[in-house]
Amino acid sequence: MKIVSNNKTANILMLVAFGLIVIVMLSSFINRVIIAPPVDSKIEEGANSSENDLVIQVNVLNACGETGLAAKAMEFLRLRGFDVVEIGNYPKKEEKSFVLDRLGDLRSARKVAYAMGIPDTLVVSAVDSNLFVRSTVVIGKDFPLLKPFN
Repeated sequence: MKIVSNNKTANILMLVAFGLIVIVMLSSFINRVIIAPPVDSKIEEGANSSENDLVIQVNVLNACGETGLAAKAMEFLRLRGFDVVEIGNYPKKEEKSFVLDRLGDLRSARKVAYAMGIPDTLVVSAVDSNLFVRSTVVIGKDFPLLKPFN
């Protein structure tokens, strides 16, 4: 009789383990699809784009003085499909990170901000078509809060 009891206990433990696995997978799915969906790096139709524009072009500028942050952000954005064409230093130090809209395409700038973990309130329009990028990411002293550095 004890063999039957051990089988029931083993079956119950397997069901509990399976249930936990299902719950973890379901919560991960909900987080990925609803809470924090992946960002789309493609330019939306009708957003000041030519036929040759496929993905959002970005430059990344370091405004906090820490070495290597622009390169790390460049790698992070490239892995997400953005075209990072330049990295460098911002002319002055900044406390908060922000995104500059360079072509009057706020939707693209907001996508870049979302990818970096920068709030929409820190997306600023600063049109400069001479830069040949849609957005500029300026990394401030709050960089530890951004997605590439977590």
